[in-house]
Amino acid sequence: MVDLPSLNKKFQKELNAGIASLVLLSVLNKSKKPMYGYQIAKLLDDYSGDASFMKQGALYPVLHSLEGSGLLESKVEPSISGPPRRYYEITSEGRETLREWQGVWKQMKSFVDRAIKGA
Repeated sequence: MVDLPSLNKKFQKELNAGIASLVLLSVLNKSKKPMYGYQIAKLLDDYSGDASFMKQGALYPVLHSLEGSGLLESKVEPSISGPPRRYYEITSEGRETLREWQGVWKQMKSFVDRAIKGA
């Protein structure tokens, strides 16, 4: 018997792997100023509506990975209401990579849509 909930969870995890980086770069590219993790998580929550595609705990490893690749940079600043916050900002290399990934995404989306429709 097929364990559909497990298969769905595995599929979602695999699908999210690359999309998370694309989404985070897009969000930070559109932001007029650096953002900290909770701000980004809240914005993504607003975008996702009833479905939660990226848990806040999964957000930070992707941010750190993007920073380690030179696509984001961060700085820590004190906070009035709690511990210091790490603010993330997209780099010029991040913007260039985002443009490339957007092209790949459009091609992939088009391919998947055609395959699903059978056209």
